[in-house]
Amino acid sequence: MPTTTNAPAPAALFSDETLREASRITADSYQPLWTGPSGEQSSGEAVARHLEATSALLDKDGWIRVYDYGKDWSTGAHLADDDSMTVKDMLRALLRFVRDESGTEPHRTLSTALRHIGEAGKAGDTDTASVAGHVLDRVIQAHTGSDSARATPWSERQHRTHADITALLMAGARFARTYGPRTTARQEA
Repeated sequence: MPTTTNAPAPAALFSDETLREASRITADSYQPLWTGPSGEQSSGEAVARHLEATSALLDKDGWIRVYDYGKDWSTGAHLADDDSMTVKDMLRALLRFVRDESGTEPHRTLSTALRHIGEAGKAGDTDTASVAGHVLDRVIQAHTGSDSARATPWSERQHRTHADITALLMAGARFARTYGPRTTARQEA
């Protein structure tokens, strides 16, 4: 017989009250939330599109909690460090490792997916990636009640699921559309 829990469904994790609290935290913050590393403001709509594109990317390619860098050693990558190998054999082993292991898993962590959407330039840029990360931090701070909480460590907790990450990204998009600037400073000029 399956056990039931009283845990809320992932989409219910981030209520409208949580978003209102995130807005209050943002208003009380000494640092402007909507200004990216370029020094320019991003609109709430642009940040929301970035967050939605991040969710779509994770749905397409898969989400992983953290990268397992230890698997490289278990697959034999360390064999290229064998002193008895010739340079030619060592290069072959390294090339085989790169081909067979390092590029075969498209799964991304939350922070990697945010960055990749910013680098792709279609649904965001470096500024919207940075602001989106800060928006997610505010939502997590409101959700947990901790002013030191951050979205990336929250997403890396062992019990976190892809559904939790999707719920966070969608809550961040709702927050950005509801509380973010309607236009960028450049559009207003």
